[in-house]
Amino acid sequence: MTTERGESQCWLTDMDGVLVHEGQALPGAAEFLQRLVDRQRRFLVLTNNSIFTPRDLSARLARSGLQVPEEFIWTSALATADFLSSQLPAGSAHVVGEAGLTTALHEVGYTLTDTDPDYVVLGETRTYSFESITRAIRLVERGARFIATNPDVTGPSPEGPLPATGAVAAMITKATGAEPYFVGKPNPMMFRSALNRIDGHSESTTMVGDRMDTDIVAGIEAGLETVLVLTGSTRAEDVARFPFRPGRVCDSIAQVIDLV
Repeated sequence: MTTERGESQCWLTDMDGVLVHEGQALPGAAEFLQRLVDRQRRFLVLTNNSIFTPRDLSARLARSGLQVPEEFIWTSALATADFLSSQLPAGSAHVVGEAGLTTALHEVGYTLTDTDPDYVVLGETRTYSFESITRAIRLVERGARFIATNPDVTGPSPEGPLPATGAVAAMITKATGAEPYFVGKPNPMMFRSALNRIDGHSESTTMVGDRMDTDIVAGIEAGLETVLVLTGSTRAEDVARFPFRPGRVCDSIAQVIDLV
């Protein structure tokens, strides 16, 4: 992408609403990814979803016709594990979440326990139980530090919105008075950890996203060039409502191909 800052050598792109929608590849997504490979750009596909491992997500993308090796996927679970490892190496955590989160924490040397953990780590799950939330509340009250993978309060499904990490975090906060530290978007920390993963630099990296309130604001705060596509959560008429603006607005990822 040629801007006043020069050509982007690295690209970060959101997954849902940019490359895929409800399991189907969006027009231009495969060509965009191929262009990144052809131009030898370093890139990562990002998602706030912490349920799945990168291997799971790679397989899901392949079913939609998009070839993205697992090492090119960066999730809020991986960013959370990276953050905790930097804060307290070889610590312990009680996890409310799925394999994407527990696997990421295991891989950075964390011990998962219900007994005096250093952290309670909340991620996305489709099987929240009253028992697991109660246990998390009691551990936080006993002094465990409260971390959550992302602040999204709802997630999409074919039947309509589902309660997500932010909604469950609010329950724990209401019961304990403890606010979680959210690692995923819109925290620019997720982008910084992604850049570290691919040895990228903010001044030569572009972020492509579909949400002004997560992708674009976090990209701006991380010092990245930003591109908003209108195939996801944000409509064209919504953009002017925000006190910040993306570097570019494109109808879809198909229009971004020529910027690589």
